[in-house]
Amino acid sequence: MTSSFKQRLKTPAMIPAAWVELGSPDIAEILVTHGWDTIIIDGEHGRGELEDWVNVARAVEACGGTAILRLPEGNDTLIKRALDRGFRNFIVPMVNTRAQAEQVVSAFYYPLKGHRGYAASKVRGSHWGARPDYGLVNSFNEITIIIQCEHVEAVDQIDDIMAVEGVDMIFIGPNDLAASAGHLEHLDHPEVLELITKVEAAAKRRVMPLATVRSAGRDWKELDQLGYRMVAGIFDVAMLVESARRNLTAATGQIAAPVKTY
Repeated sequence: MTSSFKQRLKTPAMIPAAWVELGSPDIAEILVTHGWDTIIIDGEHGRGELEDWVNVARAVEACGGTAILRLPEGNDTLIKRALDRGFRNFIVPMVNTRAQAEQVVSAFYYPLKGHRGYAASKVRGSHWGARPDYGLVNSFNEITIIIQCEHVEAVDQIDDIMAVEGVDMIFIGPNDLAASAGHLEHLDHPEVLELITKVEAAAKRRVMPLATVRSAGRDWKELDQLGYRMVAGIFDVAMLVESARRNLTAATGQIAAPVKTY
């Protein structure tokens, strides 16, 4: 069985996604119930550890949604444990070279395709052994690996990174990309926009799906027209902050100072 999310990436329709930063299964359940069926669980900057993320994923999947885990790093042991605990879709941050991409991809697969450690019969990923083909078949077909491009070095090597077999999508992280170019929080700086354009051009040449966040004034429609297959456009912290501020203004007339929510 091939990952349904991986299949969705092959369609022309853009996938709107929501970040869950607070590690709450209830928040994830609310989002999926109200139409946000693709949830990115932020293990890099959000709250919690692996078991917290598993609980969020359970809530997402119980409502019929798709859970994507952004790992805190491309560590072999963490990748193995996340796979064993049932995650199938991943974003891996700060992959800047082809060698790093090859190492990361290898960590997701059993030999001879990769070097993942074996425990298929006793892990949640195999439904506790109820999927007899998990080790030999399913584990090779149902994984989606999204590599995050967020450094000028990665842009310089983006063609080589995209050429690594097993990379399913590139996620452009504009905030860190801007910082690496010396333009922290200036996402609309010409140099930052030029770096993003280079990645977009490489993806078009290689027919590689792209993902990103809404930023630098680019809205859903513009990103869809540029060919992005997934856009993470909302996140729980920002929604809570915005609602709190809006309702406080309605109740008191008090207008709070601007805050950053990207």
